[in-house]
Amino acid sequence: MHAIVPQETHQTPLTSQAAGHNSAARKASVWGLVPGIFLTASIAAASFALRQVPGVATFSPMILAIVMGIAFHNLIGTPVRAKAGVMFSLRKILRLAIILLGLQLTAAQVIEVGATGIAVIALTLVSTFVFTKWLGHMLGVDRKLAELIAAGTSICGASAVIATNTVTRAHDEDVAYAVACVTVFGSIAMFVYPLLPGLLHLTPHAFGLWAGASIHEIAQVVAAAYQDGQQAGDFGTIAKLSRVAMLAPVVIALGLMASARKDSHGHAPAKAPMPWFVLGFVALVGLNSVITVPAGLQSGLVLLTTFLLSMALAAMGLETDIRKLKAKGLRPLILGSAAFAFIACFSLMLVEMTQ
Repeated sequence: MHAIVPQETHQTPLTSQAAGHNSAARKASVWGLVPGIFLTASIAAASFALRQVPGVATFSPMILAIVMGIAFHNLIGTPVRAKAGVMFSLRKILRLAIILLGLQLTAAQVIEVGATGIAVIALTLVSTFVFTKWLGHMLGVDRKLAELIAAGTSICGASAVIATNTVTRAHDEDVAYAVACVTVFGSIAMFVYPLLPGLLHLTPHAFGLWAGASIHEIAQVVAAAYQDGQQAGDFGTIAKLSRVAMLAPVVIALGLMASARKDSHGHAPAKAPMPWFVLGFVALVGLNSVITVPAGLQSGLVLLTTFLLSMALAAMGLETDIRKLKAKGLRPLILGSAAFAFIACFSLMLVEMTQ
């Protein structure tokens, strides 16, 4: 009787060789990310350092990071070998940062805003988003750019713009333009709002709600609301964080709408761009609501989240050609200014009605 030799014995060297090639390819791929990640991290670190300059601290590191990224790309040029890491920062690191944003909010904070406050925030968000999309269509602004400006204005500034783009899938220049719009008008609000509580006869509670419901960035809300005292600042921050929580349902809804939208040939996209990372955001909100994160760890996580978001926006800047921004003309800027005026006036009307 002849011995039967298993086939696997003859294939083992080839299998080992293939596994070795795959392992080497993975290592090469990982090392290929290092230059770009190092570049985006360096710009993010520089944005934090730059805030130590008097007068610059009013701008968030995220805003400084995208400005520095744009300057680097257009004056020096993004190295080819950094491209892979830059895209990794723009996609993977961004999603991780948005998930971690969930640790900055609890269900108890949302409850503290109250049913009336939540209704003001939600109605303002939806109305601003719909108005901006409609006006964008009337002005002839590209649908994707109008959607990004609408998200940034109605929800939470630059973070909402880049999160929304995971389903909108606009060009990098559109994202940069939308970020620029919400930065400019959010900064205007940050300086103008503190001048108005006395003129408008707003209580600290009402002023905090107005700031949290209408100013674009979290940092801008904090800077404006605390000018009217501790109570206004605390409530404005909580109202703003409650508004940030609405990022999840908005992005999921936009993803479902995008999957249902037919292309130019009348066919629906083969794959729905479901933003699964947003579910991670919701999960961490839930986790943060049932456990108590130590204050030191909490502040460290907030810093880490801001740093990761700054890396993502630095990557966005490194992918932005300023010549293409100029080519978009004034219509998107008009749209951004109109959206800013609408959210400020509409939310103030609702706050005045509930005082």
